[in-house]
Formats: sequence, C-alpha cells, structure tokens
Amino acid sequence: MASSAKRARRESGAGALAAFLEWCDRVGLVLSPKVYVSREGTVADYGLIAREDLPAGEVLFTVPRTALLSQHTSSISSLLEKEQDSLKSQSGWVPLLISLLYESTISNSHWGTYFSLWPDFSGLDHPMFWSEEERWRLLQGTGILEAVDKDLANIQMEYSSIILPFLKAHPDLFNPKVHTLELYKKLVAFIMAYSFQEPLEEDMEDEEPNPPMMVPMADLLNHVANHNANLEYSPECLKMVVIQPIRKGQEVFNTYGEMASWQLLHMYGFAQPYPGNRDDAADIQMLTLCKAALQAAKTDAEQQLVLEQWDLLCQMEMVGEEGAFVIGWEKVLTEEELFTALKVLGMSAEEFKEFKEQEGWANEMGENGNTDLTLSMIPTLKASWKKLLFDATLLTLQAYNSDLKAEEEVLINQQAFSKLSCREQFALQVRYGQKKILQQLLELASS
Repeated sequence: MASSAKRARRESGAGALAAFLEWCDRVGLVLSPKVYVSREGTVADYGLIAREDLPAGEVLFTVPRTALLSQHTSSISSLLEKEQDSLKSQSGWVPLLISLLYESTISNSHWGTYFSLWPDFSGLDHPMFWSEEERWRLLQGTGILEAVDKDLANIQMEYSSIILPFLKAHPDLFNPKVHTLELYKKLVAFIMAYSFQEPLEEDMEDEEPNPPMMVPMADLLNHVANHNANLEYSPECLKMVVIQPIRKGQEVFNTYGEMASWQLLHMYGFAQPYPGNRDDAADIQMLTLCKAALQAAKTDAEQQLVLEQWDLLCQMEMVGEEGAFVIGWEKVLTEEELFTALKVLGMSAEEFKEFKEQEGWANEMGENGNTDLTLSMIPTLKASWKKLLFDATLLTLQAYNSDLKAEEEVLINQQAFSKLSCREQFALQVRYGQKKILQQLLELASS
C-alpha cells in the first residue's frame, strides 16, 4: 500500500494536471479527444497516450502562439525589449530566463498553472545537479564532465554580470533573495529540458537562431530517436502531428533532435536504454589525435613535423583545441575534418612541404569521389592512417574509469541493473553505448 506521503504527492500531481488541462481550454489550446495526458504507461513523468489507433497526419493538439511563453509574450516583454542591449549573452537565453524568473515567482502569472506541473523545478536531475564526486565516478570519459563544467561557469558568469545587475536595477519587480543563483540554475535546466527553438526559414539560415520558447503541452511529450510525432510551426499556431501510425495505448513520442546519449543526459537528464538510440555517437577529442601522432613520432624532427601539421590543420579550421571527431554507428559525422586530419598527419616531410606550397588539398574521400566516410570504409584507408586512428581510439577508451565487459554483465543482469540508482543506470547506458561504438571503430582500424 502506498504511504500517505506518496498518496499526497500523487493527488497533488493529479490536481496540478487537471488545473493545467483547464488552463489549456481557457487559452485556446486544443487537445484531440483521441489522446490523453498521463503519468501511467509513459517512459518518464508526464506523457501523451493514444486512446485509439492514430494514422499518420492526425493532429494531436494545437497551441495558439498567445499560449507560448517567450520573451515576447511575457508580461515584462516591453521592459526586456527596452533593455535588450544589456541582456545579450553567449547563450541567447537571458531574456527568456528573466521572463521565467519573473513569471514563476508572481502569484497572478498567466502561466502560473503551467508552472505548477514542475513544483519548484525540483524534479530536474541534470548532471549539473549531481555532486562532483558522482559526476567524476559515473561520467568520466563521456564528455559530460567538460560540458557541465562549462555550463556551471557560464551560469555563474551570466548571473553575476548580466542577471544580478538587471535585478538590482528593477527592485519593484525582482528581489535577489528570491531570484537567486540557485533558482536561475534550475531555470537554465528547465529551458535545456523543455524549451523549443523555432527553425529559421530556408532563406534566413545565415541569420541568428530564434530564441528559445516554452510550448505548453508539447513539452510534456517524451523523446525517442524513432519518434512518431513532430511539432509543426505556422504563423498562427503550433501543431503536434502524427508522422507514423500509433496504436491504441501507445505513447506519443516527439524528438529533441538527433541526439547522442551523452547529449540527452547532459541536456535533458535521461538516456535511452541501449541499444535504442540509433543517433548515439562517441567523440574522439581532436587533441587526442594529435597526442597519438606525437606518441608515434620517433625523433624530435618527426614531432616537430606533427606540430607544424597540426598548426596548419588549425589554420584550415579542420581541428581545434576543444573540437571532437564524432563517430556514429554507421558513419563518421565529422567526415571532412577527420579525413583531412588523417591525411595531413600522415604526410611525410616532403609531402607536407608540397601540400603547403599547393595551399590546400583536393577534398576527396577516395578515387570515386565519395563524400561520406562510412565505417565500412575504415579498413580501406592507408595503413598509417588506420594506425593513427587506432591509437587515438585506444587513448579515448582509456579515459573511461570503467570496464566494458563488467558493464555488459550488469546490463544483461536485470537484477543487478535494477539495484542501480537512476543516475547510475543512465550513466551506464551512456558509457556502454559510447564504448561499443569506439570498440567497433578499434576493430575496423585494426583490420
């Protein structure tokens, strides 16, 4: 039997959901009677379940633009527009974050009922909220540690240099004791996990990306790579539309994009169970390839050649200190960068001299002019290139503090897996998927 505390939380959640659905009616958000919002039968938290079979093309709900929460619809939109120059930031999120700081802490907010679905935003469990010890123990080698460190540094910088001066300049609207750094951090995670970014028109792709916005109802849908619904944009409204048939009782899934498992955990606080994420990928840091090349150099002259080659690759903008080569299940997603790096680093001193004199190299993946570097092509590369790729992949695998075989044993042992915490389970899925991709690359490069 559920404890009284659990029953109270469940009833509170049910009340918040009922109030939210009433709010949806008031603001003109139309939900099809063929689906319903539920916490039962979903992969996580709230989700949308089909009441009956749904064909492709079925509209599940329509959200009028007046129901969206953005810097343009917030009740302080005119102030944000007036002071937009002082709110510019690297992320571009500051105006929406200030909107959320204000709207989530006033009693009469138009979006108050919407916010009640996330009480105090305390349910967010991004790695940025984990302890340093937990992150180091569970996520070393995945790339998430570095991403979280950047996030936390940027959050601290934006809050102290942009947000706090703005709050203090408007004491009639904000109170630094209420609108704290901790709340700001939670709202950053809220935007990471639940916001949407409207794509630019094709003829405007060179423009700055649209700022993020909150889309009630759409943000309740969970993600899988093989999703069955898509959000469509029009000048009047946004619509969630079925893109492949959904059977009665099935969950409706949106997509957050082609996201590797480490990106899902970093930005959304979860990971798809292995091997469900067809978009999973593993990174080989570009500097790791340089390190592998330097380790293979036998003389000072050879090491100097590697450094000159790397410097030229940097000038060509093919590599960078913080860049990574991205390896998918079937192809290299950064094929031009990796191919060029292998080619240049594999040159003799004479070839490199000629390369510099020619001021470039024809960008061809092979004699047939193929522009994709699929994994099936790896065994056909030059032996020296494969050796360099093998060494870099091995160095990458050594960065993890866990063993692939031991993790595999936990994954296939349901009893052992169930004893892990949610954080441990998600981190294991991320690590295992990455290492399987890298192990596959290692085998191909050694053939």
